[in-house]
Amino acid sequence: MGGMKLVVRLIEARSLPPTDPNGLRDSYAKLQLGKQKFRTKVVKKNLNPSWGEEFSFKVEDLKEELVVGVLDEDKYFNDDIVGQIKVPVSQVFDADNQSLGTVWYSLQPKNKKSRFKECGEILLSICFSQSFPDSNCNASQSKKNVDVTLSPSRSFNGTNNSSPARLEETASSKEEKFFAQKNLAGRIVQIFNKNSDVISVTTSRSTEISEQSETDGSEVFDDKAEDQSSSGNFEELMKEMESRDVGSEVPNNLPGGILVDQSYVISPPDLNSLFFSPDSNLARLLSDFVGNSEQQFGPWRFENSSESLKRVITYVKAPTKLVGALKASEEQTYLKADGKIFAILISVSTPDVMYGSTFKVELLYCITPGPELPSGEKTSHLVISWRMNFLQSSMFKVFMTLYVFVHVWLAAPSAIQGLEFVGLDLPDSIGEVIVCGVLALQCERVLGLLSRFMQARAQKGTDHGVKAQGDGWVLTVALIEGSHLPAVDSSGFCDPYVVFTCNGKTRTSSIKFQKSDPLWNEIFEFDAMDDPPSVLDVEVYDFDGPFNEAMSLGHTEINFVKSNLSDLADVWVPLQGKLAQACQSKLHLRIFLNNTRGSNVVKEYLSKMEKEVGKKINLRSPQTNSAFQKVFGLPPEEFLINDFTCHLKRRMPLQGRLFLSARIIGFYANLFRQKTKFFFLWEDIVDIQVDTPTLSSMGSPIIVITLRQGRGMDARHGAKTTDDEGRLKFHFQSFVSFNVANRTIMALWKARSLSPEQKVQIVEEESETKFLQTEESGSFLGLEDVSMSEIYSYSLSVPINFLSELFGGGELDRKVMEKAGCLTYSSTPWESVKTDVYERQLYYRFDKHVSRFGGEVTSTQQKYPLSDRKGWIVEDVMTLHGVPLGDFFNLHLRYQIEDFPSRLKGCHVRVSTGIAWLKSTRHQKRISKNIISSLKDRLKLIFNAVEKEFENR
Repeated sequence: MGGMKLVVRLIEARSLPPTDPNGLRDSYAKLQLGKQKFRTKVVKKNLNPSWGEEFSFKVEDLKEELVVGVLDEDKYFNDDIVGQIKVPVSQVFDADNQSLGTVWYSLQPKNKKSRFKECGEILLSICFSQSFPDSNCNASQSKKNVDVTLSPSRSFNGTNNSSPARLEETASSKEEKFFAQKNLAGRIVQIFNKNSDVISVTTSRSTEISEQSETDGSEVFDDKAEDQSSSGNFEELMKEMESRDVGSEVPNNLPGGILVDQSYVISPPDLNSLFFSPDSNLARLLSDFVGNSEQQFGPWRFENSSESLKRVITYVKAPTKLVGALKASEEQTYLKADGKIFAILISVSTPDVMYGSTFKVELLYCITPGPELPSGEKTSHLVISWRMNFLQSSMFKVFMTLYVFVHVWLAAPSAIQGLEFVGLDLPDSIGEVIVCGVLALQCERVLGLLSRFMQARAQKGTDHGVKAQGDGWVLTVALIEGSHLPAVDSSGFCDPYVVFTCNGKTRTSSIKFQKSDPLWNEIFEFDAMDDPPSVLDVEVYDFDGPFNEAMSLGHTEINFVKSNLSDLADVWVPLQGKLAQACQSKLHLRIFLNNTRGSNVVKEYLSKMEKEVGKKINLRSPQTNSAFQKVFGLPPEEFLINDFTCHLKRRMPLQGRLFLSARIIGFYANLFRQKTKFFFLWEDIVDIQVDTPTLSSMGSPIIVITLRQGRGMDARHGAKTTDDEGRLKFHFQSFVSFNVANRTIMALWKARSLSPEQKVQIVEEESETKFLQTEESGSFLGLEDVSMSEIYSYSLSVPINFLSELFGGGELDRKVMEKAGCLTYSSTPWESVKTDVYERQLYYRFDKHVSRFGGEVTSTQQKYPLSDRKGWIVEDVMTLHGVPLGDFFNLHLRYQIEDFPSRLKGCHVRVSTGIAWLKSTRHQKRISKNIISSLKDRLKLIFNAVEKEFENR
């Protein structure tokens, strides 16, 4: 089955149902066999379209079905399927001569829901074939002994293109010509790619070339040329050329040199067809061998009643060590074709090469008859010569330059006359004025080109291939290519380069001259950043020399907060701006944001912000972070730092919560199922002011946040006002703990948005009024915001050193806490945070006797000596988890331990407490009473246990 080919000729269709308002349709057909798929050209506005195209499928299984469907092209929506037919391959195989002939088939709806019941008819010719490219489906099947692969797709006019005389040739003669063609293909490949010497012709059958000439049936050459009915059959065109020939001479070889000078055992007409016939696969085989791609063959035709026959071939030339991949076009012209002698001139144009528009490479193929062999076989002689053809404009420039230099060299000084003086030589005629003007303009252009070249050399890109320095967030941007960039000069092209900006650092790409679809393939890395970046600004400029300001072709913004990093791994980004939007310009980018510090980045960031805020910041649970990300649609790497209950002041105050993260500040409220949410970046904030409390703010100061002009427009529904400059202003008030909220907001804003100079200025302003820590204040823990009241006082008959062990983290600490109902008690060692100030963290779970709900406690303790150095103060901030309403408050305790100077053994303890309400509730008084009552009971247990432990020792 490997050599079996199913050939399908799709001729035409009729009586298709109309879909367009004008009662017509734009129809094309799709063919599929297994994984092999083809499609025809689109016939515009016709209910009886005529395609006349042929397709070849490689058959691997007789159980497969050939599916042919007719579709209606739609520019804006999915193409509609008019109808389809299915033909089993086995049905064709079992038919007489393995052919179903040319038959009209009724198209069937694809499914029952199809709106077309009468779908029209389609004319197909289906058959099996293992014959030669010149044969058709009705040819004799006796030629199966020669295994030649059919051309995968070929346009035809519905009639047999082969003359009866050629069909009647014997299989043996056809076989000899075929293998002669194979040998020639091998010689040409070796000549053009290995620069070998003249190779003698061999008549042996080369299996290597045979394998290369095989083409996969699934490959389609999309020939967009006109039908053969308009251009004529190639053989008929050759006869027309022969009739027009009036005995013209054979062109001389081109002066550049001889590439090929060889004789072959093949007649000149057959060698000509092998090289230049539309049905020949040799050109495609050579193209694939040298690595060219996207080859398209134009039709042979006479131009404007010209006596020369021409066609155009376009392709993408494979890259070499000197020149990258580029587009090339060949114009092939018959200079002579009298049936025996053929002369074809090929002009190759490569405008993308440096100065490629000023010259063309020309090849001349001369095919002449050779001596007849004793066996009666005809031979032919092939000579290929070449030359470089410089265009007149470039040659004129070179000639004028040489002319001027020779003139200056030969000219003698002329006598001073008129208004001239020594050193000033004015033109003496109108001709000299014109020549001087032309020379001045040419020199100006040359100098402009040199300056642009030197500027481009200096601007190759700032860090192409340079690795990022440091640890933290590393941003890598790969600039692949651009598409449809706007043209800014008369050439229809631009000279684009791209500037990337992130966190005040820029990276610049190289310049691509005279490109509207530039290809960069450049990589840029930004040095590691401590904070995750929020926005990457991308600006595309047009280079206009070193002295003119670059024009912006378009810009865009990559927002890492609104985009998932996985979506940025390969993305086409549309450019904004009048020029870019008019041309639908886009950039192809690949963006990667990685953190080299691993999972410790959140803890390191929080520890840094604790020093800025002046308050302990607890790490949020994964569940809390996930809920925060879900509410605002944030990427997984965004983590919550803190949140506060407050009111958003607009026309009416709206109670909700303010959420703060490393990159955003967001507000969320849900009032009677009416949700209000928005967020903006810290970098968008230009100013933060604190207004004095009012009656409407319930005695709490108001934080007024002003955004930069044009920023945060997605959050404008939450703004209270807009100032004269069009900047949005947001008012937040009624904070439960205003000082903590204000310090946190200011610290995050300074860390993300302010420049180093602004940060220094703020620090100098705050240093004059900085609140110094005293023994009655715990600014690090934020206790100045809590009203403390003494709830317990007790004198112990133990030395103060022994009582200090209660807060030392040793055995006494663990035993006493377990007796007080604290299970799985653990603590960290004391660490010095300031002079004589130490800090540690605690963790334990409540026993059922303490809380019937259970629950967990994370606690931060800080201790420092009294002013007289005869005692200690221990500050404790407790955060409750898993207890009803535990998220509504933090419990603050202060232990003041004093030594009795009049007694050898003994000390006094005073315990004060305060509750910081994080969320408002109607039952605050009742909850406070219950907390203080249970706290007093626990304190009694703790200190009684201390005295018993001292007695046991």
